[in-house]
Amino acid sequence: ANAASSTPLPALQLVGPDVPSKQQLANYVAAKFNRHLCYLPSEMLPASAADLEVLARLWQRESALLPLALYLDAQETDSTFSGEGQGLNPIASSINRFLAHSKGLFFVGTRELWPRLGTTNLAFDVVKPTPGEQLAAWKETLGTLASDSPALLASQFNLNLTAIRQIAQAALAEAAASEETLPDQLWDACKVSTRPRLDALAQRLDPKVTWDDLVLPDEEIDLIHQIADQVGQRSKVYEEWGFASKMNRGLGINALFAGESGTGKTMAAEVIANHLRLNLYRIDLSAVVSKYIGETEKNLRRLFDAAEDGGAILFFDEADALFGKRSEVKDSHDRYANIEINYLLQRMEGYGGLAILATNMKSALDTAFMRRLRFIVNCPFPGVPERKRMWQKVFPTDTPVDDDMDYDRLARLNLTGGSISSIAINAAFLAAQAGTPVTMPLVLAAARIEYRKQDRLINEADFRLQVPQGA
Repeated sequence: ANAASSTPLPALQLVGPDVPSKQQLANYVAAKFNRHLCYLPSEMLPASAADLEVLARLWQRESALLPLALYLDAQETDSTFSGEGQGLNPIASSINRFLAHSKGLFFVGTRELWPRLGTTNLAFDVVKPTPGEQLAAWKETLGTLASDSPALLASQFNLNLTAIRQIAQAALAEAAASEETLPDQLWDACKVSTRPRLDALAQRLDPKVTWDDLVLPDEEIDLIHQIADQVGQRSKVYEEWGFASKMNRGLGINALFAGESGTGKTMAAEVIANHLRLNLYRIDLSAVVSKYIGETEKNLRRLFDAAEDGGAILFFDEADALFGKRSEVKDSHDRYANIEINYLLQRMEGYGGLAILATNMKSALDTAFMRRLRFIVNCPFPGVPERKRMWQKVFPTDTPVDDDMDYDRLARLNLTGGSISSIAINAAFLAAQAGTPVTMPLVLAAARIEYRKQDRLINEADFRLQVPQGA
């Protein structure tokens, strides 16, 4: 103890995106020193130098009286520049000043390595177990009941050892009382465990549609099947067949879905997620892009870090907000826009799951960026045959629909699948209010509402019910 008080301990910088593993490691080290670990988010450090010195003195006193260690969480803090690009990050400066005026056992959790930390320090990269180590952990915890679950779970989800043991033990304890099979329990529990961080950053969609609901040209349907198949077979091709050792750009599977609004881009993503039983998150890129230099990258980094646990399909909507054709670089903002685009593509290429970009304006995207995407799926404006199939599929089986519904006539209305779905819902409400089945007049009335909503010209002949001659 005397030696510890006379010789300052170096701060331990724990680097990487896996916050739970870093905190677990810090707890383990603190226990070896017989110290209780306290946790402090870096944002709570005082901004003024005087207040920081007071805090340092108070901490010094408490740690002399009690066996304490401190974990400073700087996971979301940039070590160099503020988001506005106007100098040193004030939070990083506060951390450095606090450490410079304090003694004791300190842990600093950071996303990237901080070369200057304000005190002597040792840096350690904290990474999650390899897929092989995760596979062994699943097998060890599940024992003879493992079946083929360990391989499936280790190939899809990227969890630390604590999470694996907790999920497996909880599933085994509930297996007798659950109606689900053990493999389904494990899979669903892994999905749930990966949600909390992503739920705070993106919109989680609840996919319910299936392949039967998707109406697109056969060639595009085949491409979407290939995307789903690649996600399912990723572990075999990359790991067992050795492609991971030969690929330079990363093992991510990515795609561009292009087409007008309402032509099926989101539905295609939902079909894949439902088929693979994975979480689906929608990210509006127009909301992610920041006017402040460097902030867009930080937003994207936070998102991908949260998604790396696996089990999620990332659906980036409004891709043209970031991926518009590059113009001549005239100022720093133009240069940073290209940096942001390259950063997103780099993270997509390295992402362990499936990342999908969606755009209404494919022609606005730079071809140099599109070459880096593995799949490009075109969702065209539906023709008459496709629209007829959409009308025939749009009403749920429990919805009472009049036998005289004229699907051929409805197919002649120049509408996207999204608009057809909206009309069907409105027509169902009209029918419920009238106390009747969904009839052709009600569907035409709902179609008029949709046309007016879109400010489209209305040809009265298209919406007038034609009575057969002799009726």
